[in-house]
Order: sequence, then C-alpha cells, then structure tokens
Amino acid sequence: MKTSYLLLVTCLILGCSTKKNILYVQDIDQSNSAELHFETPAIQANDILKITVSTLEPSAAIPYNKATTMLGNVSNLELMRLEGYNVSEDLTIEFTQLGTLSVYNKTPFQLSSAIKQRLELEGHLINPVVNVRLLNAKFTVLGEVKKPGTYNFTESKLTLLQAIGLAGDLTINGQRNDIKLIRETNHERSIFHIDLTASDWMNTSSYYIYPNDVIIVDPNNTKVKSAGLVGNVGTVLTVTSVLLSTIILLTR
Repeated sequence: MKTSYLLLVTCLILGCSTKKNILYVQDIDQSNSAELHFETPAIQANDILKITVSTLEPSAAIPYNKATTMLGNVSNLELMRLEGYNVSEDLTIEFTQLGTLSVYNKTPFQLSSAIKQRLELEGHLINPVVNVRLLNAKFTVLGEVKKPGTYNFTESKLTLLQAIGLAGDLTINGQRNDIKLIRETNHERSIFHIDLTASDWMNTSSYYIYPNDVIIVDPNNTKVKSAGLVGNVGTVLTVTSVLLSTIILLTR
C-alpha cells in the first residue's frame, strides 16, 4: 500500500505515459473503409527527372535518350541522377532533340504524355513510349525517432507510417498525438498536425508522403519533464526531498 502511494506521487511529479498515449490508431476497428485518393504532386524546381523514350525500333529512340555513362564507385541511383534532367527554378528542362520544355504544374505522368504528343505530332517517332520518373524524392524526419535524418525514396506512393518506419519508429518518448508534417508545394507551405493514436488522418492528404516533406516528432511531457529534472540539480534535490518526506509521512 505504501509503495502504491509512493508510485502515485512519483507519477504526479514526473508524469506517466499511459496506453492511451502510446498505441497507434486505437480506433482503427471502428473506422469505416474508405477509398484512397492520391493526388500525384506536380514537378518542383530542383527535381531530377529520369526520362526514357522507347519505340518498336530501339535504334530510332537512341537520339532521344541520354547516353549511359559508366563511372566507377558510383551507385546505380547516383548514376541515374547524373544522367537525369534537372528542373530549373523557372520550371523548365532542356530535353534532347526537343529543346526547352515547361514542366509547370505537370505531374511526371502529364509530362510524359506531353513529350509523347510532341514526338508524334512533330514527326520524330511513331507511337513512342515515354516514361518520366522522379529520382531525388526525399523526406526528412526530426525529433523523437530512432534514426532521424533525410531519406530518399523511389516509390510512387509512400505513406506516413512507412516513412516513420524507415526512421526506425518513434521512441517511447515521442509525442504520438501531435506529429507535425510540413509540406511545400507550388511555393506554398502547409502544416498538418497528426494524431497517430487515432485513424481519422488516414483519410486525408497527410496519409501519403510528398517529396521534401518534413516530419517532426516532439518529445512527450514525460521526456520534457525528465530532461528538465536532469538538467537542474536543484530540482532533483527538491524532488528527492518531497519523496523522502512522503515516505516518512506514510511510515508513521
């Protein structure tokens, strides 16, 4: 009984993490199934695009593709980036044989359709297949995760939970009910506040990660309070004194 009282006082002083604050998507069983809608983000300045053109006659498409360069000690992804098309600040690229192309407000799929149309209408190629792929998509995770940092991804779709998984998941001290997601698209910044203990956010645009997203995981109250205690010797002595006084009162 005395131990229970002591534990209660300690929790009140230092703060206790509960099941409600730790478990993810706790109401997932009560959530209705919903159709997922993913809006592919438009190409942004400083993106690096891999553009491949192919036809039934492979030799005919050679002039419309960048030559492959063999470099030692360079990874496949790094090599692809060196051979990609850099998007300028005015949202254009210099494409082989077609000159300057605008990518403004276009997704990779829309750009591939536009290039295909020009190649056909201008008599360059017959029924070409054009593929556009973003090579340098990345996101950043900061704060209370096991492996904070910037991560590259090549998937066309990556969810927030997958991104957190790549960072090693939240630590036990991460604040799960207010994850911040910072997103910049078309020169506009949006900030989302996400409660991972609930499931309603899974039906919003914050479910999927966009290139250059930043995820911030703040420490929970327990971590903040303990950090303050450790950094303040006077506070530690005060807490110790309170605990000793409580023990004395309970043992009388």
